Amino acid sequence: MGADDLLALLPLLVIAAASVVVMLAVAFYRKHMLTVQLTLGGLAIAFISLFAVASVVPRKVTPLIIMDSYALFYMGLIFAASFVVTILSYGYIEGREGRQDEYYILLLLATLGSAVLVSSNHFASFFLGLQILSISLYVLIAYFRVSELGNEAGIKYLILAASSASFLLFGMALVYAQLGTMEFSLIAQRSTAADMRSALLLAGLILITVGAGFKLAVAPFHMWTPDVYEGAPAPVSAFIATVSKGAMLALLLRYFTLVDIRTFGPLFPVFTAIAIASMFTGNLLALFQDNIKRILAYSSIAHLGYMLVAFLASGALAVAAVSYYLIAYFVAILGAFGVITLMSGKVKDADTLDEFRGLAGRRPWLSGIFTAMLLSLAGIPLTAGFIGKFYIVTAGVGSALWLLVLVLAVNSAISLVYYLRIVAALYARSLAEEAVAAPHLSLAGGIVMAVLTLLLVWLGVYPSPFIRMLQTTVARLI
Repeated sequence: MGADDLLALLPLLVIAAASVVVMLAVAFYRKHMLTVQLTLGGLAIAFISLFAVASVVPRKVTPLIIMDSYALFYMGLIFAASFVVTILSYGYIEGREGRQDEYYILLLLATLGSAVLVSSNHFASFFLGLQILSISLYVLIAYFRVSELGNEAGIKYLILAASSASFLLFGMALVYAQLGTMEFSLIAQRSTAADMRSALLLAGLILITVGAGFKLAVAPFHMWTPDVYEGAPAPVSAFIATVSKGAMLALLLRYFTLVDIRTFGPLFPVFTAIAIASMFTGNLLALFQDNIKRILAYSSIAHLGYMLVAFLASGALAVAAVSYYLIAYFVAILGAFGVITLMSGKVKDADTLDEFRGLAGRRPWLSGIFTAMLLSLAGIPLTAGFIGKFYIVTAGVGSALWLLVLVLAVNSAISLVYYLRIVAALYARSLAEEAVAAPHLSLAGGIVMAVLTLLLVWLGVYPSPFIRMLQTTVARLI
C-alpha cells in the first residue's frame, strides 16, 4: 500500500484513531468536557482531511474500499451530522447519573462504521461497516437504562438487526455463488443477460434488499422504528434517523447504480412496491400518534419512500436528487430532534404533544425553529424540503415513474396533517397546570440550532451552489 493509498484512507484512520484516543483518555482521566472536546476534535479533523484526500481520488484501496468524490461527499455529510449530534449530546448527558464518557466512544465507532459503508466496494467491507455501526447502536439505544422503553428498544433493535444480518449474509453468498465475486464493480461487469434471469442471483439480491430494508426501516420492515425512536435517547434517535439510514441508502445507491436496477426485471417492481408501501404506511400511521418521536419515526419511513422514487429513476439526476434530499432531510431531522433534546429533562425526554403545547409563549425562538424544521419536512416552499421534493419529482417524471410521482404528491398532502398538528400545539394557549417548564438551554446547543435553521433557509431559497456541487461531484458515480 503506497502513500497515496494511505492518504485516501485518512478520514477513516482519523475517526478510528479518535475513538482510541477518547478511550485512552477515559481510562486515565474521566472528565465529560474533555471527552466531548476530543470527540469534536476528531470529527473536525476527519472532515478537514476530506479536502486533502480530494487530491488523490478516485482511488481503489484494495478491492474493499473505493475513495471517490461520491464517498467523500457522504463522509462529509456523516461527519457533520455526527458533530451536531455530539454537541447536542453534551447538554443532554451532562448531569445524568451513570457513565457518560463511553457514550462518545460508541458514537465515534458508529460514525466509523457509517463511513466504511459509504466507501465500500465489496460485500466484505459492506458487512464489516454495517456491523461496526449496528453493534455500537445496540448499546447507544439502551445506554442510560432509565426506563423500560429504552431497554425494550435496545433489545428489539438487537434482535431485528441480527436477523437482517442473516438475510444479508445469505444473499451475499447466493450472489457470489452465481457470479464468483463480491466486488461491486465486477458484479456489474459479470452480470450478463443470462445472469439477470438467474433465480440464484435474483434470490440473492432480494435477500440483500430485505436485510437492507430492515436497516433503512422501509415498509414492510419498519416495525422496530417507532419503538426504537421513542425508547432511545433523543440524540441517538437523531443519529439513527440521519447517519445510520443515510449511510445505508448511499451504499445501495452506489451498488444499484453500478448494476442498474432497471435491468433486473423482478427487482424493480419489488422496490416500487416498497416505495409505495413506505409512503402510505409512514404517513397514515403518523396521523394516529401523540408522541412526537413516534411521529418523526413514521415520518422517516415515508421520507425513505420519497427517496426511493428517485432511487428507482436511476441516472445522474437521480443520484443528485437523492443526495440533495438527504442534505435537506439531515438538516430538518437534526433540527427537530435538536429541539426535543434541548427541551428534555434529566429523567425523561420531552416527546409528547402536551409537553410542547404553548411552547411559543415560553420559548418563542425555539418554537420558531421547530416550526421551520417541520415545514421543511412537509415540503413547504422557501424551505430545503420543498427543493428536495421538487428534485425528487423531477427525477421521477424524467424516468416516467408516473404512479410513484402521484403517490408522492398524495402522501405529501397527508403529511401536512400531522406536521401542522404539532405546529398548532406549539402555538396553542396552554393552561398553567399543563405547562411544562423549559430547561435552561446551553449556548452551544443554541448556536447549533441557529446554524441549522440558517442552513435550512439557505437550501430552500438559494440552492444553486449545492446543486452545482452535487452535479460535479456525486454525479461522477455514473
